Amino acid sequence: MNCKYLVLVFTFFFSSNCIAQLVNIESRRMHTDSIRFVLDSDLSFSYNNNDGDYIFQLGGALSSQVKSKDLKKLYFLIGNYNLIRSENEDFQNSWFLHLRFNYEISNFFRMEAFVQSQHNELLDVNLRNLIGVGPRLKLLSKEHLKLYWGNAYMYEAEKSNAIGKRSYDSRHSTYLSATILAMDGAISIINTIYYQPRYSDFSDYRISEQFKTEIPISKSINVFALFNYYFDSLTPLDRKEFSTNLSLGIGFNF
Repeated sequence: MNCKYLVLVFTFFFSSNCIAQLVNIESRRMHTDSIRFVLDSDLSFSYNNNDGDYIFQLGGALSSQVKSKDLKKLYFLIGNYNLIRSENEDFQNSWFLHLRFNYEISNFFRMEAFVQSQHNELLDVNLRNLIGVGPRLKLLSKEHLKLYWGNAYMYEAEKSNAIGKRSYDSRHSTYLSATILAMDGAISIINTIYYQPRYSDFSDYRISEQFKTEIPISKSINVFALFNYYFDSLTPLDRKEFSTNLSLGIGFNF
């Protein structure tokens, strides 16, 4: 790879969200109390040309939340698209779509159901579709600290273009998420850890951790930083796979 490509790609990875095989939903949740409709979005575009060698980047994210009149039912939709392309190859080409329904049974206990689809040309698993259901528990709810624990059963279908293989598996998904609000809620810090083993073989598991901090600079604009770690103990190519990613960006709230 040309050295100037390396510099440009490094820059792009610090300015866009990298979609791994396991996507952290917790950082995209909207804790809006009695607000019934929320829409967040961000969009980025970049084109660089050096002596005829170019890199093109397009990235966007959308989050939307709708609550029922009694505030007990919640519908949550998020989507992402990222493309980093040169004349000869794609450094990233991925999209992600997630729809979730949350029903509040009590202040402590909620049930959730979700469907998800994601695609990434550059990973061992190029396409994953899944459906899941399970409880979400609010372990701690203080003014400046919230702690959630969730469990779910997932059925997933995966496709790997590298070996022309499709697989269908049942997995358990459990996570622990902590949210810290500082400076009277102006600064938010979220850390979430996921663990997803396969029921038929617990040596086949995934671990994901995400640390996110968000600082508002106005009522509708904020800056954020994300650090992601992902590990897959067994991919379709019978190998381990891991990735880390640091992202800095600007978000818009409407």
